[in-house]
Amino acid sequence: MDTIASLFSFITWPVSWVIVQFHTVYGAIFGPDTGWAWGLSIVSLVILIRICLIPLFVKQIKATRGMQTLQPEMKKIQERYKNDKQRQSEEMMKLYKETGTNPLSSCLPILAQSPFFFALYHVLNAIASGDTIGVINKSLLESAQKAHIVGAPLAAKFTDGSSKVEALGASLTDVRVVTAIMIVLMSASQFFTQRQLMTKNVDTSVKTPFMQQQKMLMYVFPVMFAVFGINFPVGVLVYWLTTNVWTMGQQMYVIRNNPTPGSKAQAAYLERLHKSVTEHGKTRSRGEKVIVKAIVAKGRERNEAERKFINGLNKAGMAAQADGNVVKNDAAVAEQSADGSTVTTTVQPKRQQPKRQSKSQRQARTVGESEPKTSLTKSDDPQDGKQEDKPAAAAKKPAQKSGGGGRSKAQSGQRKGPQRPKSPSKK
Repeated sequence: MDTIASLFSFITWPVSWVIVQFHTVYGAIFGPDTGWAWGLSIVSLVILIRICLIPLFVKQIKATRGMQTLQPEMKKIQERYKNDKQRQSEEMMKLYKETGTNPLSSCLPILAQSPFFFALYHVLNAIASGDTIGVINKSLLESAQKAHIVGAPLAAKFTDGSSKVEALGASLTDVRVVTAIMIVLMSASQFFTQRQLMTKNVDTSVKTPFMQQQKMLMYVFPVMFAVFGINFPVGVLVYWLTTNVWTMGQQMYVIRNNPTPGSKAQAAYLERLHKSVTEHGKTRSRGEKVIVKAIVAKGRERNEAERKFINGLNKAGMAAQADGNVVKNDAAVAEQSADGSTVTTTVQPKRQQPKRQSKSQRQARTVGESEPKTSLTKSDDPQDGKQEDKPAAAAKKPAQKSGGGGRSKAQSGQRKGPQRPKSPSKK
């Protein structure tokens, strides 16, 4: 670990300077040699680093959303090469390359803060060894060695011997109890963060290598923290526990307000959004408009929760618009077309069913339609009337044959030609 920390020694001076500045502020309140002053300085360092990493976190969210848009294509690849895992992985990597998506973008915040982590470890290790480092001079070094957090010195470790712990002015039991509790909390917060991501904010309808990696990290990271945590000074445990709690709270906020499409968190969010929209008659925030706009743009690609949300608005007499707004108007309703898209149309009056006609009225109508149409203008040619009489006369000829229709129908069941004699009945 010392070798790794020395690789990040270039950032040791900035980290030590930030800690000293915070210590000056908190030392004036709690006292310069107290654990509160030094402990809160480390916590403030974490908060400052995480605030600086917010742009990377936004980039991580965008990369995650990009992965979500590829879910239909991933599903097609899985179905096409379900019996060839190697070809399936190759096609997945090809898809990532074509779309410019990196499935490892979720690790960006961890990778970005790793230099600060190892630099802090290097600073605290120097304090435990009694060496000045960065802007921490001899007087600050003595003050940091006197600082205790719940009876455990900042520079003490779980693996330290009794002689080294006594030199820092503490007992071995206090150090091991405090460090063990902090290691358990650190590992539990990491596990809960990953489990929350896998169970609530992941579209489980499509299984991808990215999901398998996340599931593996859910179990690997807590074990890693537990193993390496026994070699971390108390100050580093404070740093890592604080950053885990920050990550957990940040993720809970994202899951609640911007969940992954197709996840359980999205279904819960859309239920809350439907209740809010029907109560107030509109979308109240920019984030709600963005969510509604994305759902309307999907059309037939909507998942079950999104279709339920749109249908719920329709039943409430409201319609989701393409710009993310939701309108409620008696003159407009939202109709669900065959392809799943929402179309706003004007309400038409209810169509009246025609009255049922009697048999004589239907026959009279049929006879009227079969009669030839006459011209509205009077013709000067006398032969026109004769020509018009010919179709009428021709129409009467079929009617004269209708008398023999009963006989032809009666004989329709008999075979033509000589009939076969019936066989005599046997008594």
